[in-house]
Amino acid sequence: MVKAQTGSISGKVVVKDQPLAAASVKITGTSIGIKTDENGYFRLNNISPGQHELQVSAIGYASQKQWVKVMAESSSELTIALTPVETNLNEVVITGVTRATQIRNNPVPIAVMNSRAINSQANTNIVDAITRSIPGVSAVTTGPNISKPFIRGLGYNRVLTLYDGVRQEGQQWGDEHGIEIDQFGISRVEVIKGPASLTYGSDALAGVINMIPDVVYKDDNKLHGDISTEAHTNNGSLGASLGLNYKNGDWKYSARSSVKRAHDYRNSVDGFVYNTGFNELNLSAMAKVDKQWGAFKIAANLYNNQQEIPDGSRDQFSRRFTKQVDEAGTDDITNRPIVSDAELRSYKLSPLYQHIQHYRVYTHGVLNVGQGNIDALFAVQQSVRREYNHPTAPEQPGLYVVLNTLNYDIKYNLPELQGWEATIGLNGMFQGNRSKNGTAFPIPDYNLFDAGTYVLVKKKIGDFNVLGGLRYDNRNINWNDFYVGTNAATGFERKGTAADIAAGAPLQFPAFSKVYHGISGSAGLTYNITERVLLKANIARGYRAPNITEIGSNGLDPGAHIVYLGNRTFAPEFSLQQDLGFAAYLKNVDISAEVFNNNITNYIFQSKLTDAAGNPVIIVPGNTTYQYQQAAARLCGAELTVNLHPQQQKWLNFNNSVAYIRGVKNGANGTPAEYLPLIPPLHARSEIKAMINNFYIKAAADMYATQNRFYATDDTETATPGYSLFSLGTGITVKNKADKTVFELSVMADNIFDKAYQSHLNRLKYFEYYQTSPNGRYGIYNMGRNVSFRLTVPF
Repeated sequence: MVKAQTGSISGKVVVKDQPLAAASVKITGTSIGIKTDENGYFRLNNISPGQHELQVSAIGYASQKQWVKVMAESSSELTIALTPVETNLNEVVITGVTRATQIRNNPVPIAVMNSRAINSQANTNIVDAITRSIPGVSAVTTGPNISKPFIRGLGYNRVLTLYDGVRQEGQQWGDEHGIEIDQFGISRVEVIKGPASLTYGSDALAGVINMIPDVVYKDDNKLHGDISTEAHTNNGSLGASLGLNYKNGDWKYSARSSVKRAHDYRNSVDGFVYNTGFNELNLSAMAKVDKQWGAFKIAANLYNNQQEIPDGSRDQFSRRFTKQVDEAGTDDITNRPIVSDAELRSYKLSPLYQHIQHYRVYTHGVLNVGQGNIDALFAVQQSVRREYNHPTAPEQPGLYVVLNTLNYDIKYNLPELQGWEATIGLNGMFQGNRSKNGTAFPIPDYNLFDAGTYVLVKKKIGDFNVLGGLRYDNRNINWNDFYVGTNAATGFERKGTAADIAAGAPLQFPAFSKVYHGISGSAGLTYNITERVLLKANIARGYRAPNITEIGSNGLDPGAHIVYLGNRTFAPEFSLQQDLGFAAYLKNVDISAEVFNNNITNYIFQSKLTDAAGNPVIIVPGNTTYQYQQAAARLCGAELTVNLHPQQQKWLNFNNSVAYIRGVKNGANGTPAEYLPLIPPLHARSEIKAMINNFYIKAAADMYATQNRFYATDDTETATPGYSLFSLGTGITVKNKADKTVFELSVMADNIFDKAYQSHLNRLKYFEYYQTSPNGRYGIYNMGRNVSFRLTVPF
């Protein structure tokens, strides 16, 4: 047996003769690649002899391609220089495409946020960081640690959240159910704004947010990593994270452990907002190998969060927060004890909180087959949610559900044929939800099987880049009869046993089985007017099957303080969205403009349930009742970004953006139901940043217009006044004589004037028990002034 002879490619990536760390070096058409170390060096081993095209890219720099000849048993040495750019046109993205694609060549609206943007903000969670940096993305919030992403006015199961390409599956249907991801471990975020059902199927009708962890590996066979710490003054939030990485030959290993904790946050109207603290722990580990035959990765994550959820109860006259000490049947909301100052400032959680655990194990492999490759991803994940709402029995969860999911995603990237790149794929999931020892059952135990197959093609034709494809989806969801009995020992409800059923326990969820089908597709093109000016156009049909709460809910969600009522007759949602975009990277300015129009059939939304007299229907005292409805809807809007980076003052950047969204229900003109719920107001942001060597200082303003186009039926929503928030920040990177980073320090002050405001998408705005207030303020306000500190020490 004769061993095949191979060669290697090594070299250095520089910027203005300075080494560039974390640059991506890859052989085009293969999975062979590596990141440069902190000295800019890279080495690719076991390369077959012959001519190979090397692609080098890094965030914030124009990518380069270079042909190199590899000889057997020899090494080709290169020095590759990249040019800094203050634009993302040349950045390479992986979300929503089957092969890495430059943004400039992708007709689908997509935005990128890098680690510098993430770490230079005072973020209480990763979603809030995204909403600040990417126009068109907003969030429904329930306090500082729970933010559900919305894209162009659509959220919940319409936005698909990915972690390292794996779809995040938890109980994301809940209002207060946030994403379950470690913000410390994210170095890059890619956002598709618009239907992405073509490659992801149902639940990507509004778009996709892919949160990507990344690690820089060094070739010295030594352990490296970083220690990051942060602190926030408003809610006393403290966080720390330890990341480790090690490279040995073709194998790379990494691990991270992060913790966060906070007490109640405060503002100038409410003071400290009771029950908004949290304790969070994250663990992750990963091993991967890159070979000439392809690549393989296996990774695991653990998310563990103990999260308080406020209910908004207060003393009617002093407006101080009160706490529940009796069970629902004997609880007098108007006569609860007042929360002490010590409790408001304590890191000890109250007895009423949520405990959310998310476990994930996944593998991702790429096998080269000739000039093509097979790409396969498999994931097993479990989401465990306990919501404690019994003050007299604090160990007894109200809601206790366990969701198990198996994800699969297999695709074959065909060899390029006369400039055409094609991919065929199959993906989906098996899912099962089970109620455990709880006392509230808003949804039944259900099983779900989802499968979709698609074909995607793209080609460069002169100055045009064409991308399109079709997909067919099939989703089956079913459950058996679900009874609810009573535990004689405690008096609480329980999942019906055989004895309960024999004794006549009520049937809360009759058996159900249904198959949903959907065809989605996309077609678009990018026209490069010049190398730096381009036009984009795309039309896409999205598909989304109704989620479990929309069709099956019939009970109280304790954390949301809402009784949900579903509808079994709902049909799938289908959207038809048109996008037009313009982008220019000019000498002194970047300009990006996007407009969209989105028509949705069978749009599903929540509405308060009222009786014939128009009075709210109260099924569980102290909790609102919502029913789901379906109608045709239309959303349209625009986003504009203008970033100034004058060449004569290269140390200066002045970035500006504005986003506008309008959402209406068809045929409801002039009625309280005219506008869709949860539509964010006009949002403009300006940021000026000066950077001298390794020091920067910046100032920013976020301006939100009055939102008087709201879903007014039965007071489901109310108007929200406009407001402006201002922030200041500074940061420094300290290096030693060898030009290695010693530490990075940043300080940010948000809402520096301590503005009292309520975001239109703040759920706490509606947490109010009284019709009159002595200070004229209703509901709970957002966070006041907050100063944050972040320190990162690499080693």
